[in-house]
Amino acid sequence: MFTLAEVASLSDIQPTYRILKPWWDVFMDYLAVVMLMVAIFAGTMQLTKDQVVCLPVLQSTVNSKVQPGTSGKADFATLETTTGKGEEASMRTVSFGSAPTVTPDIFLSRATSSQYQTTESGQELKKEQKDSSGRKTNLDFQQYVFINQMCYHLALPWYSKYFPYLVLIHTIILIVSSNFWFKYPKTCSKIEHFVSILGKCFESPWTTKALSETACEDSEENKQRLTGAQSLPKYVSTSSDEGSPSASTPMITKSGFKFSADKPMIEIPSVTILDKKDGEQAKALFEKVRKFRAHVEDSDLIYKLYVGQTVIKTVKFIFILCYTANFVNTISFEHICNPKVEHLIGYTQFECTHNMAYMLKKLLISYISLICVYGFICLYTLFWLVRIPLKEYSFEKVREESSFSDIPDVKNDFAFLLHMVDQYDQLYSKRFGVFLSEVSENKLRGISLNHEWTYEKLRQHVSRNAQDKQELHLFMLSGVPDAVFDLTDLDVLKLELIPEAKITAKISQMTNLQELHLYHCPAKVEQTAFSFLRDHLRCLHVKFTDVAEIPAWVYLLKTLRELYLIGNLNSENNKMIGLESLRELRHLKILHVKSNLTKIPPNITDVAPHLTKLVIHNDGTKLVVLNSLKKMTNVAELELQNCELERIPHAIFSLSNLQELDLKSNSIRTIEEIISFQHLKRLTCLKLWHNKIVSIPSSITHVKNLESLYLSSNKLETLPAAVFSLQKLRYLDVSFNSIAVIPVEIGLLQNLQHFHITGNKVDVLPKQLFKCVKLRTLSLGQNCITSIPDKVSQLLQLTYLELKGNCLDRLPVTLGQCQLLRKSGLIVEDHLFDALPSEVKEMLNQDTSIPFANGI
Repeated sequence: MFTLAEVASLSDIQPTYRILKPWWDVFMDYLAVVMLMVAIFAGTMQLTKDQVVCLPVLQSTVNSKVQPGTSGKADFATLETTTGKGEEASMRTVSFGSAPTVTPDIFLSRATSSQYQTTESGQELKKEQKDSSGRKTNLDFQQYVFINQMCYHLALPWYSKYFPYLVLIHTIILIVSSNFWFKYPKTCSKIEHFVSILGKCFESPWTTKALSETACEDSEENKQRLTGAQSLPKYVSTSSDEGSPSASTPMITKSGFKFSADKPMIEIPSVTILDKKDGEQAKALFEKVRKFRAHVEDSDLIYKLYVGQTVIKTVKFIFILCYTANFVNTISFEHICNPKVEHLIGYTQFECTHNMAYMLKKLLISYISLICVYGFICLYTLFWLVRIPLKEYSFEKVREESSFSDIPDVKNDFAFLLHMVDQYDQLYSKRFGVFLSEVSENKLRGISLNHEWTYEKLRQHVSRNAQDKQELHLFMLSGVPDAVFDLTDLDVLKLELIPEAKITAKISQMTNLQELHLYHCPAKVEQTAFSFLRDHLRCLHVKFTDVAEIPAWVYLLKTLRELYLIGNLNSENNKMIGLESLRELRHLKILHVKSNLTKIPPNITDVAPHLTKLVIHNDGTKLVVLNSLKKMTNVAELELQNCELERIPHAIFSLSNLQELDLKSNSIRTIEEIISFQHLKRLTCLKLWHNKIVSIPSSITHVKNLESLYLSSNKLETLPAAVFSLQKLRYLDVSFNSIAVIPVEIGLLQNLQHFHITGNKVDVLPKQLFKCVKLRTLSLGQNCITSIPDKVSQLLQLTYLELKGNCLDRLPVTLGQCQLLRKSGLIVEDHLFDALPSEVKEMLNQDTSIPFANGI
């Protein structure tokens, strides 16, 4: 027995694929069930009650002569019985011919038959018929059963006998045809996956939240709430025309969740609460829908299979109707049977009655009616299949109702499945469309992001950078948390690997923000946010893989002072940067390009009159075309690093305002062109480090205003006296060369403050070196020096002394007279330091408030 709970649970079971069955499929399923019941009912009746009853047909001899027998058979006269009012019945006498009578009960030989026997038999017959009425056929019960069985198979038409089984077979075929697409291996997995995802999308709390929020955006109550805002941020524009960029600027448009730039951004309370678990489930659904769409949209097998099975059902209907209609009249109550077993029963013909004939005929008519209805529905299905393109599905209506304007149209099997779902309930496709919208997905990411990155957590990640500015670095997030814009005292914001970064109007609260970093982050900005950035942003760093990834609004920041571009700008893509010219950056002073340029992009010359610093860092690609440099007359600092330059470019000599030139990490071997630097009256810093320079020409004396000279990491073997004629020289770096001798002329550099000769072959320090009393930094490490003169005490401003890596036996005691030198600024082996007198060590270990200096 079943328990009540088990029986109740059966009622809760719903068909797995009910949402993919339109009304005609459901109706055809019901018709198939009715036809199945007809087959079962007819089969049951046939098995239990179906039979025929047969009686022999006797030849009539009334008022006629006896017909001669055939093949030794007896001819019997037809008995005519007249029934009176009483129980008595009068009968005519049976007359026999001359042929002997042969019956199953009485077998008489022709040789022994006589008149006497005939008379005696006639008397007995008369006596028996006086006792009972009816016609005697001389057949017993077993013979009747035998005849009934034979005539059932011989006399009845085949359709009367097999009608229930044919109905059963036809119905099973129709049922299989209707559900084959659910069971076919290449389609059932896709259908199961689709039904599973669809159910989860329908029940997801995010679906309800997203649809409710978009409904709230268009409601009158929400409009009144926005209108009633009392105060607006200073840089939130209430007019779409004020400070708006051109039409090509990639601002966030009114699509999906409408973040309008011409309205204040006021948070709308969530209609439903979406906890972290629901958010994670919704994000997983977005990923499943994306993968399912890619998998299903590439074929139309499900559509073809459904069309094929519908065609098969229609052909089956026509076939059944055609051949069944011919057999309706063959089912009758009376049948004539000729079993051809006269040698057993003595009769040639029987008249039989089929007791199930009327019932089967009614059932057959009912079955034909059901088949006709079934066929009309099949024809309607075919009409529906060809009426509209089912391999295309548009969410136009859903986009209008839900404001998700970015829901894409789908095709092939994905479209067909959605068409089938619409026949069940269009709400399913509407809710499913939420998970096809990128706007919806981004909004979900934003909610999850805001749950995780609160104001308190972001505040913990704020740090101080080298410039003593408050800096926040966000890395690999799904978006920009809203709480970021509440950090009003932030100076620097770094966004790295955030592909869906959006800068909203709330950034107008960050009045201290002047520097923005976008590393592989094509950020989009609202119109009001752009107006704020245009007026406040001073420094922008953009790192990209392809120049097309640079946000177009970058080229419209009119007040931008510094722009750093790091990415691929090879010769093929140089034209692309011209799509948005830099000429709008009227206040740009510093342009830093780290790329693989073969020539300076022509569009850089658009801002050349305003630039004061140009930096080009190549990755080893040879920079060939430099003619554009001639137009940059206001450039004061120029860096051309790792550009495979072999000589100093002549275009540099036209930069009359140049103050600092850096040609680091090139392939320069000779600098004979240095004589032309005499025209650069303002040049004070020359950096030729990390090259292949062998010698310094004497013409360097013409660069009289030079204050800093960097020649480290070259191939110098000597220092010419001409170098020491530069009286304004304050910084000289010749580290990591092959210099063996420091010329005595070094004493002429009375303004020298920093001298670096680390990593050379110097073995003796000239006493003239210590005449440079302004020296603050002296790097003598990794040489062959054996002793330090006591005159080192003359360097009263010395704060940094490097001696490590030499051949020293001791340190001079006079180091204690260098009043500004401390242990932290003395780079030497520990044993040498420990060998100093205690009073000298105490002097060097004293604290000082004077900061350590290792540069200019």
